[in-house]
Amino acid sequence: MDADAELDRGRQACRRQAWAEAYTLLGKADAVRPLDAADVEALAEAADMLGRCDDAVALLRRAFTAHAGNGDVGAALRCAYWLCKGLAWGGELAQSGAWLARAQRLAAAAPDCPSRGYLTMLEAELHFRAGEPAEMLTLARHLAATVPPDADPDLLAGTAMTLGLALVSNGEVAAGLAQLDEAMVVVADGTPSARSIGMTYCVVIGTCQELQELRRAQEWAKALARWCAAQPDFSGAYRGLCRVHRAALLQLGGAWPEADREARLACAQLTAGYGESAAGCAFYQLAELHRLRGEHAEAEQAYRDTLRHGWDTQPGLALLRLAQDRPAPAAAAIRRALAETTDPLRRARLLPAAVEILLAEREGEASEEALRAADELAALADAQGIAALRLMACQARGAVLLARGAAGEALGVLREAGRGWRELDVPYEAARVGVLVALACRALGDEDCAALELDAAGQAFARLGALPDLRRVEGLRSGRQRSVLSPRELDVVRLIAQGRTNHAIAAELVLSEKTVARHISNIFAKLDLGSRTAVAAYAFEHGLVRSPGV
Repeated sequence: MDADAELDRGRQACRRQAWAEAYTLLGKADAVRPLDAADVEALAEAADMLGRCDDAVALLRRAFTAHAGNGDVGAALRCAYWLCKGLAWGGELAQSGAWLARAQRLAAAAPDCPSRGYLTMLEAELHFRAGEPAEMLTLARHLAATVPPDADPDLLAGTAMTLGLALVSNGEVAAGLAQLDEAMVVVADGTPSARSIGMTYCVVIGTCQELQELRRAQEWAKALARWCAAQPDFSGAYRGLCRVHRAALLQLGGAWPEADREARLACAQLTAGYGESAAGCAFYQLAELHRLRGEHAEAEQAYRDTLRHGWDTQPGLALLRLAQDRPAPAAAAIRRALAETTDPLRRARLLPAAVEILLAEREGEASEEALRAADELAALADAQGIAALRLMACQARGAVLLARGAAGEALGVLREAGRGWRELDVPYEAARVGVLVALACRALGDEDCAALELDAAGQAFARLGALPDLRRVEGLRSGRQRSVLSPRELDVVRLIAQGRTNHAIAAELVLSEKTVARHISNIFAKLDLGSRTAVAAYAFEHGLVRSPGV
């Protein structure tokens, strides 16, 4: 086959998005006679989609130089954008910055070129990485105001995506989500390049996930799955990050084996040379799956890998410590994470775990610290207007109310959370709420309803493979955890039954007398009793201590 025929077939393969075939055919044609700038750029996209990132970077350098030499500044700036992105993915941030500066010098000679917007997007991204949201928003708004509506589709999608991210980063969530939806509208008609489509899907789904905008994330993830199915050769760095988001959504939806497979593939792809800066989130997702299934050693290693790749391990690692029956280290870790986090959305990820851990640290007692965490989460949910955040807030508030002995008040809040999680098709959280509902029913004396709730939760945990939660439910069913009192409160009840004073109880349990008095107040409230004598009688009736003379 002659070089012209090979080249023509390679171009056709690019149009069909048959990337492996395109890469082979264009590469062969290039070996016979050097490709022109447009074909080199097409070969670079094929390399990028195949995960051959070093080849893509080399080809984009070549395409930039050729386009600039031909006086096609717009095409050169487009190449510079993808070149800088590729270098940054590979961790070559200094080289990425140097090429951005070179492209800016070229753009200075063409001040009216619409493709200057590509460089503005790169500059905005630098502010995003540096944690400078206000500066990012200024650039994003300038970008949106200057990019014409007839600009190339990659630039239009990128502009909407950049503005959406900037608005979200500045707390303008509703406006930001509207812009991200606009980016997806551009992507949905298929006119942008494949690498632009892959990047936009990845960024939009990841942002929705971070915001707990689960319905949007699930909707766009389904569209991404269809697009990926039509792109069997797509295995580049963005494919790995797409897998992370897909794994997280599969986990929420209860498809844990599939989530595990996607997370492992993402770990492999993102540690293959390009995308290592994002590999930590893949290991974190894998660690979370191990933790939920009770695979503590595997979770520990995955959290270590998360940290090794520069990603935060919280709140997952703190919850692992809690699962390992180490509430003190868990509480220390979550307090430290909250103390050094000011971003509202990041705090929203930490606060549900903080409530759970702080209640466990106090052995089920509702501390003021746990109450403050639940109140802050509720305020964030009200401010953001996001359904999943509101459900997390209801779940946290219900747990705190239950621990404070207000089972009746807790029940309504918890049932609202349970309904919401079921509507969003998040079975694990729905089952966890079911356990809390069962405990509230039990505290109110409705043992039949409690048993039904525990049966339903146990079945859900069994289907998911959530063995630690299943074991807890089995314990509650068998009566080992039937008391509404915490273990510390049971210790106080036993000592009251022995006739001990508050001072003696404090000495025995190494507590302050103020803490003992608070425990006794909680015991009176939970058991609906009004005297120490009645508490002692309760202890004898329920076999907590032996009756006199026995």
